[in-house]
Amino acid sequence: MKMDGTIDHWLNKASRCDDGTPQNDEARRQNRVGPGQTTRNAQRMDDSNDNMFRGRFHSSYRVGRLRLSENAMHLETLVRRTFTSILIPMLLSVVCSAAPPEGTRYGYKQVDDRELAIYVTKPSDWRPSDRRPAIVFFHGGAWVGGAPGQFTEHSKYFASRGVVCFQVEYRLLQRQSNDPPTNCVEDATSAMRWVRARAEEFGIDPNRIASAGGSAGGHLAAFVGTVDHDDVEIDKSVAAKSNAMLLFNPVYDNGPGGWGTARVGSRYPEFSPAHNLSKDDPPSIVFLGSEDDLIPVETAERFRDNCRKLGVDSELHVYEGQGHGFFNHGRDKNKWYVTTVTAADRFLNRLGWIEGEPTLELSVSN
Repeated sequence: MKMDGTIDHWLNKASRCDDGTPQNDEARRQNRVGPGQTTRNAQRMDDSNDNMFRGRFHSSYRVGRLRLSENAMHLETLVRRTFTSILIPMLLSVVCSAAPPEGTRYGYKQVDDRELAIYVTKPSDWRPSDRRPAIVFFHGGAWVGGAPGQFTEHSKYFASRGVVCFQVEYRLLQRQSNDPPTNCVEDATSAMRWVRARAEEFGIDPNRIASAGGSAGGHLAAFVGTVDHDDVEIDKSVAAKSNAMLLFNPVYDNGPGGWGTARVGSRYPEFSPAHNLSKDDPPSIVFLGSEDDLIPVETAERFRDNCRKLGVDSELHVYEGQGHGFFNHGRDKNKWYVTTVTAADRFLNRLGWIEGEPTLELSVSN
């Protein structure tokens, strides 16, 4: 089912039938008082000259319209009240597919009495003396849901290709609030600094740390690659900027008309990666379905083209007929998971981060 990011879209959908006919017209048809039926009944009344029937008919028609109008107002109120409790969870089921996180758990940040976790997956032949590339994954969920684990299978695969992978837990927003994702971006930058500061401990190259994520997690992955942001928890002498970006249907345009505008409002320059591009940004690869209701293809094309105008390497892969979240492991018998991960593998190979051909293959049984 397609999901749209606006309440008005759902109000419009809720007030219409499957064929797009306004629900009031359908109700009138079911009650035999639609426009066509009105004409036929009026003709019958004229033929019989039954003035009493005519009066009763028009009276009940007016009452019916009044009741339908009241019902429409009740419907709008109901939809607006239940948007965050019903429709957002539906969106999250499309955006995120979260398996339990695997890997060694570390605490990377303390916020009041809560410790935020990061899960580390290492190659089987890992040694502390290595200087391997790394990928830091951020899960999706509209900034209000999801959990580390969405990219467990991605982490396991790239670990098999010699990459040390991290999955980040970050603070979520209250679904019923209009707060901007300040906590989310602060935690994302903290996680990047934490990883880079421990490059020697994890056997990674501090100059080859990619950020990756899907949907709202894609926003965070793009944010740490493009937006200069100060947090107060981590040593700022360690850079938070990623060296490459793997972006799976990222909501990275938060400007007017973009996703997340209701939360960031006029503060979008603080949060929107698409509005913070610069010549020192890292190379990126973006995966998007042509039928994604949250990110128009034009938005992704504009991001790619603007990067290239600055001399920044950027790839865009659009998959015909696919919607939001199509890339997740477990969807469509893993067809798009394999396709996108293979493309990401080749992208990292082109950057010189990994060697050889991709080793992930779609099972013949699929």
